[in-house]
Amino acid sequence: MEGRAVAETLEAMEASLAAMAACAGRGAGNVASTGADLLRDEADACLDGMAEVGRMEARLAALKVHFAAGYARAAAAMADPAVSPQERTAQEMAVTAEVACVLTVSERSAAALLSESATLTTGLPLTLSALQAGSISWQHARVMCDETSSLDPAAAADLEAHFLDPEAPFAARGCPAGELVPGRFRAKARRWRELHHPVSIEARHRKGVEDRRLEYVPDRDGMAWLSAYLTADVAVGVWSRATEAARALQGPNESRTLTQLRADVAADWLLAGVAEGTPSPKAQVLVTVPALSLLGVESEPATLDGYGPIPPSMARRLVGDGAESFLRVLTDPRSGAPLEIGRTSYRVPKAMRQWLRLRDGRCPFPGCNNHSLDNEADHVLAWSDGGSTGVTNLGQPCRRHHRLRHTTAWKPVDATRDQPPGWISPAGRSYPSEQQDWEQPYWPRYLGDAGDGRESEPPDWPDVVAGAVGPGETDPPLPVDPFPDWAVFIAA
Repeated sequence: MEGRAVAETLEAMEASLAAMAACAGRGAGNVASTGADLLRDEADACLDGMAEVGRMEARLAALKVHFAAGYARAAAAMADPAVSPQERTAQEMAVTAEVACVLTVSERSAAALLSESATLTTGLPLTLSALQAGSISWQHARVMCDETSSLDPAAAADLEAHFLDPEAPFAARGCPAGELVPGRFRAKARRWRELHHPVSIEARHRKGVEDRRLEYVPDRDGMAWLSAYLTADVAVGVWSRATEAARALQGPNESRTLTQLRADVAADWLLAGVAEGTPSPKAQVLVTVPALSLLGVESEPATLDGYGPIPPSMARRLVGDGAESFLRVLTDPRSGAPLEIGRTSYRVPKAMRQWLRLRDGRCPFPGCNNHSLDNEADHVLAWSDGGSTGVTNLGQPCRRHHRLRHTTAWKPVDATRDQPPGWISPAGRSYPSEQQDWEQPYWPRYLGDAGDGRESEPPDWPDVVAGAVGPGETDPPLPVDPFPDWAVFIAA
């Protein structure tokens, strides 16, 4: 962040201060208010003021980054050359302690600030520029630092451009990064990182399998945490099954919440092996697999509903072993899109509900992280008002936001085949929904014209592509699809 950028940031902050002063002068009881509806004017002024404060906080964070990185550089330049690793560590500790004392924070927090400041000023220019402009928050910037931490510079630049450069090839769909809550932005950035990491997901997954474990951590008030580090398919299956079992126990005479029931069900299963009086339904989890990955021709990750990218070997095992709890969905090898299914009756059939799960991934309300298994199909334009039962007129909000939609002035709008509905607030403001960030799959060069798909080198599948050197007579034929009925990917 150069001196000119600092000056521009300070000028923007002066403009923000003027805007906030104007907002403070609007509304009921203020002489600056000119609207006919003074309460509405005051409400709008408060919302506008909060938005401006958010932008100011982001710009202040950018200045803190500038000063932290600048102090670290100056301190390193003033220090004597370190003659040993121990001396270098001591110098770094001294810098960290100085920053911790001047900010009155822990040394751990100061070390994190220094590390993130160095990353932003030397390796993430688009992120720092967006922070200076107030278009992303400090939390978004930290997510970007985290998700690029193990990537080489080129891959980090690609991830940054995907989310922050609208002109980049294959730019992210849907609302800009700054309009996603940080938790949802982290999920999307992590998915992109998994798909584009220079080390294959298969290799990283093998290391993760070796690290699986069960952990027990005592807590306050006679409580404790019990957690398990498992493969994604097992963890998602257990969670989905426990959720369905907990839902089956709910009723007018049940005082426990869904969260409490889920914990009790899991404890019963672990302690007794079979929960007495507790239903044991099958989990119904979607596994979306690129067609060529399922055939073993490509190594592109699959997607596990409620989790994200998984190794293609895991996906092949789930669908190949006939696991009834997992519903297989193949994506088109050219466009990456699944098929649409529709009906004309008021009742939303199972197949259409599954399609909504594919399109939305989770509750479409902005910032909601409730994934698709917990959500309810809902007509955007009510059936009684002439709305049809089709994918373009359906959303799948969670129970909380389904209730919000029918008991307040919040309303969903503009659903499409590939895009979940956005929302209009009672204040008349528009908020876009997060979209699934589908990408065109890699199309191996030796299979011929890739159309608009991204090309990749032939994968390392010896039994399939041994000797493949490009299009021509030497190319091996595609293997026979072991699941020829994939086009009808969901049973009615």
